Amino acid sequence: MHIHNLSETRSILNTFVAQLRDKTIQKDSMRFRRNIERIGEILGFEMSKTLNFSQKQIETPLGQKSTEIMANEIVICSILRAGLPLHDGLLNYFDDADNAFISAYRKHDANTENFKIIIEYLTCPSIEGKTLLIADPMLATGQSMLSTMEVLKPYGIPKEIHLISVIGSQEGVDYINKNVSENVHLWIATIDEKLNDKGYIIPGIGDAGDLAFGPKLQK
Repeated sequence: MHIHNLSETRSILNTFVAQLRDKTIQKDSMRFRRNIERIGEILGFEMSKTLNFSQKQIETPLGQKSTEIMANEIVICSILRAGLPLHDGLLNYFDDADNAFISAYRKHDANTENFKIIIEYLTCPSIEGKTLLIADPMLATGQSMLSTMEVLKPYGIPKEIHLISVIGSQEGVDYINKNVSENVHLWIATIDEKLNDKGYIIPGIGDAGDLAFGPKLQK
Protein backbone atom coordinates (compact mmCIF):
# COMPACT_ATOMS: atom_id res chain seq x y z
CA MET A 1 0.00 0.00 0.00
CA HIS A 2 1.14 3.52 -0.76
CA ILE A 3 0.84 5.69 2.37
CA HIS A 4 0.53 9.45 1.93
CA ASN A 5 0.80 11.04 5.40
CA LEU A 6 0.24 14.74 4.79
CA SER A 7 1.34 15.74 8.30
CA GLU A 8 4.91 15.07 7.19
CA THR A 9 4.74 18.35 5.24
CA ARG A 10 3.98 21.66 6.94
CA SER A 11 0.72 23.17 5.73
CA ILE A 12 -2.55 24.75 6.91
CA LEU A 13 -3.85 21.18 7.17
CA ASN A 14 -2.05 20.83 10.50
CA THR A 15 -4.03 23.79 11.89
CA PHE A 16 -7.34 22.13 11.02
CA VAL A 17 -6.23 18.87 12.65
CA ALA A 18 -5.12 20.74 15.78
CA GLN A 19 -8.56 22.36 16.03
CA LEU A 20 -10.22 18.94 15.73
CA ARG A 21 -8.19 17.76 18.71
CA ASP A 22 -8.80 20.83 20.91
CA LYS A 23 -11.49 19.88 23.44
CA THR A 24 -12.61 23.50 23.75
CA ILE A 25 -13.06 24.03 19.99
CA GLN A 26 -14.76 20.62 19.78
CA LYS A 27 -17.76 22.08 21.61
CA ASP A 28 -18.69 23.89 18.38
CA SER A 29 -20.05 20.98 16.31
CA MET A 30 -20.51 23.11 13.19
CA ARG A 31 -16.86 24.14 13.25
CA PHE A 32 -15.85 20.51 13.89
CA ARG A 33 -17.79 19.37 10.82
CA ARG A 34 -16.38 22.18 8.71
CA ASN A 35 -12.81 21.34 9.68
CA ILE A 36 -13.30 17.71 8.63
CA GLU A 37 -14.84 18.96 5.39
CA ARG A 38 -11.84 21.22 4.74
CA ILE A 39 -9.45 18.36 5.46
CA GLY A 40 -11.40 16.27 2.95
CA GLU A 41 -10.89 19.01 0.36
CA ILE A 42 -7.14 19.07 0.99
CA LEU A 43 -6.81 15.27 0.89
CA GLY A 44 -8.86 15.18 -2.31
CA PHE A 45 -6.74 17.87 -3.93
CA GLU A 46 -3.50 16.06 -3.12
CA MET A 47 -4.95 12.76 -4.34
CA SER A 48 -6.07 14.37 -7.60
CA LYS A 49 -2.44 14.95 -8.58
CA THR A 50 -2.06 11.18 -9.07
CA LEU A 51 -5.11 10.72 -11.34
CA ASN A 52 -5.37 10.57 -15.13
CA PHE A 53 -5.91 13.67 -17.27
CA SER A 54 -6.79 14.26 -20.90
CA GLN A 55 -6.63 17.30 -23.16
CA LYS A 56 -9.87 19.19 -23.78
CA GLN A 57 -10.45 22.21 -25.97
CA ILE A 58 -12.38 24.90 -24.06
CA GLU A 59 -14.33 27.60 -25.85
CA THR A 60 -14.08 30.98 -24.12
CA PRO A 61 -15.94 34.16 -25.14
CA LEU A 62 -12.72 35.31 -26.85
CA GLY A 63 -11.13 32.16 -28.18
CA GLN A 64 -10.01 28.63 -27.37
CA LYS A 65 -7.77 27.13 -24.70
CA SER A 66 -6.48 23.57 -24.51
CA THR A 67 -6.69 22.35 -20.91
CA GLU A 68 -5.93 19.09 -19.09
CA ILE A 69 -9.12 17.75 -17.49
CA MET A 70 -9.37 14.88 -15.02
CA ALA A 71 -10.45 11.72 -16.85
CA ASN A 72 -11.20 9.35 -13.94
CA GLU A 73 -14.72 8.19 -13.15
CA ILE A 74 -14.92 8.53 -9.36
CA VAL A 75 -17.16 6.86 -6.80
CA ILE A 76 -16.99 8.19 -3.21
CA CYS A 77 -18.06 5.65 -0.58
CA SER A 78 -18.44 7.02 2.94
CA ILE A 79 -18.88 5.12 6.18
CA LEU A 80 -21.88 6.48 8.08
CA ARG A 81 -22.27 8.59 10.05
CA ALA A 82 -18.90 10.12 10.87
CA GLY A 83 -17.88 10.00 7.21
CA LEU A 84 -20.48 12.52 6.05
CA PRO A 85 -18.45 15.75 6.55
CA LEU A 86 -15.43 14.10 4.94
CA HIS A 87 -17.66 12.98 2.06
CA ASP A 88 -18.86 16.57 1.59
CA GLY A 89 -15.27 17.81 1.40
CA LEU A 90 -14.38 15.27 -1.29
CA LEU A 91 -17.60 15.97 -3.19
CA ASN A 92 -16.81 19.71 -3.19
CA TYR A 93 -13.83 18.90 -5.42
CA PHE A 94 -15.11 15.85 -7.29
CA ASP A 95 -18.58 17.20 -7.98
CA ASP A 96 -19.25 14.76 -10.85
CA ALA A 97 -18.55 11.72 -8.65
CA ASP A 98 -21.06 8.97 -8.01
CA ASN A 99 -21.85 8.27 -4.37
CA ALA A 100 -22.08 5.23 -2.12
CA PHE A 101 -22.91 4.99 1.58
CA ILE A 102 -22.42 2.22 4.08
CA SER A 103 -23.25 1.84 7.77
CA ALA A 104 -20.52 0.12 9.75
CA TYR A 105 -20.35 0.09 13.52
CA ARG A 106 -18.71 -1.77 16.37
CA LYS A 107 -20.79 -4.36 18.19
CA HIS A 108 -19.13 -5.23 21.48
CA ASP A 109 -19.39 -8.62 23.13
CA ALA A 110 -21.14 -8.54 26.48
CA ASN A 111 -18.84 -7.42 29.32
CA THR A 112 -15.71 -7.44 27.14
CA GLU A 113 -13.74 -5.01 25.02
CA ASN A 114 -13.92 -7.38 22.03
CA PHE A 115 -16.02 -6.27 19.09
CA LYS A 116 -16.87 -7.05 15.49
CA ILE A 117 -17.86 -4.72 12.66
CA ILE A 118 -21.56 -4.87 11.76
CA ILE A 119 -22.80 -3.62 8.39
CA GLU A 120 -26.55 -3.09 8.12
CA TYR A 121 -26.97 -0.70 5.17
CA LEU A 122 -25.29 -0.23 1.79
CA THR A 123 -26.19 1.70 -1.34
CA CYS A 124 -23.68 1.70 -4.17
CA PRO A 125 -23.51 2.17 -7.95
CA SER A 126 -21.27 0.04 -10.14
CA ILE A 127 -17.59 0.54 -9.32
CA GLU A 128 -16.36 -1.56 -12.24
CA GLY A 129 -13.30 0.11 -13.77
CA LYS A 130 -13.80 3.27 -11.72
CA THR A 131 -11.69 5.11 -9.14
CA LEU A 132 -13.05 4.20 -5.70
CA LEU A 133 -12.57 6.54 -2.73
CA ILE A 134 -13.47 5.09 0.69
CA ALA A 135 -13.88 7.86 3.26
CA ASP A 136 -13.74 7.25 7.01
CA PRO A 137 -12.32 10.01 9.24
CA MET A 138 -10.99 7.67 11.96
CA LEU A 139 -8.76 4.76 10.98
CA ALA A 140 -8.48 3.05 14.37
CA THR A 141 -8.16 -0.74 14.06
CA GLY A 142 -8.63 -0.74 10.27
CA GLN A 143 -11.44 -3.30 10.47
CA SER A 144 -14.14 -0.96 9.13
CA MET A 145 -12.09 -0.10 6.05
CA LEU A 146 -11.41 -3.75 5.25
CA SER A 147 -15.04 -4.75 5.89
CA THR A 148 -16.18 -2.01 3.52
CA MET A 149 -13.79 -3.16 0.79
CA GLU A 150 -15.10 -6.70 1.20
CA VAL A 151 -18.82 -5.89 0.92
CA LEU A 152 -18.20 -3.69 -2.14
CA LYS A 153 -16.77 -6.58 -4.16
CA PRO A 154 -20.12 -7.58 -5.77
CA TYR A 155 -20.35 -4.08 -7.28
CA GLY A 156 -17.33 -4.55 -9.53
CA ILE A 157 -13.56 -4.36 -9.63
CA PRO A 158 -12.39 -0.74 -9.41
CA LYS A 159 -9.52 0.53 -11.50
CA GLU A 160 -7.90 1.90 -8.37
CA ILE A 161 -8.71 2.32 -4.67
CA HIS A 162 -7.91 5.33 -2.48
CA LEU A 163 -8.59 5.24 1.26
CA ILE A 164 -9.25 8.71 2.71
CA SER A 165 -8.91 9.33 6.44
CA VAL A 166 -8.26 12.19 8.85
CA ILE A 167 -6.56 10.50 11.81
CA GLY A 168 -5.28 6.95 12.07
CA SER A 169 -3.39 4.83 14.54
CA GLN A 170 -0.09 3.30 13.52
CA GLU A 171 -1.56 -0.10 14.41
CA GLY A 172 -4.54 0.44 12.12
CA VAL A 173 -2.38 1.66 9.24
CA ASP A 174 -0.11 -1.37 9.63
CA TYR A 175 -3.14 -3.69 9.70
CA ILE A 176 -4.52 -2.22 6.47
CA ASN A 177 -1.08 -2.34 4.87
CA LYS A 178 -0.80 -6.08 5.56
CA ASN A 179 -4.23 -6.91 4.16
CA VAL A 180 -4.58 -4.92 0.92
CA SER A 181 -2.77 -5.03 -2.40
CA GLU A 182 0.25 -2.84 -3.03
CA ASN A 183 -1.62 -0.62 -5.54
CA VAL A 184 -4.06 0.71 -2.88
CA HIS A 185 -3.37 4.28 -1.71
CA LEU A 186 -4.00 5.69 1.78
CA TRP A 187 -4.37 9.48 2.05
CA ILE A 188 -4.32 10.56 5.68
CA ALA A 189 -3.91 13.86 7.51
CA THR A 190 -1.95 12.42 10.45
CA ILE A 191 -1.06 9.16 12.20
CA ASP A 192 -1.09 8.78 16.00
CA GLU A 193 1.00 6.45 18.12
CA LYS A 194 -1.37 3.83 19.47
CA LEU A 195 -4.80 2.50 20.42
CA ASN A 196 -6.14 2.17 23.95
CA ASP A 197 -7.58 -1.10 25.29
CA LYS A 198 -10.99 -0.17 23.82
CA GLY A 199 -9.61 0.29 20.33
CA TYR A 200 -9.74 4.12 20.28
CA ILE A 201 -6.93 6.25 18.86
CA ILE A 202 -4.60 7.91 21.38
CA PRO A 203 -4.30 10.90 21.58
CA GLY A 204 -6.86 11.08 18.77
CA ILE A 205 -9.91 13.34 19.04
CA GLY A 206 -12.60 11.21 20.68
CA ASP A 207 -15.71 9.98 18.84
CA ALA A 208 -15.90 11.84 15.52
CA GLY A 209 -19.53 10.88 14.93
CA ASP A 210 -20.67 12.17 18.33
CA LEU A 211 -18.65 15.38 17.97
CA ALA A 212 -20.12 16.07 14.54
CA PHE A 213 -23.74 15.04 15.11
CA GLY A 214 -24.35 14.53 18.84
CA PRO A 215 -24.41 11.41 21.02
CA LYS A 216 -25.76 8.26 19.38
CA LEU A 217 -28.61 6.22 20.84
CA GLN A 218 -27.16 3.60 23.13
CA LYS A 219 -28.49 0.05 22.64
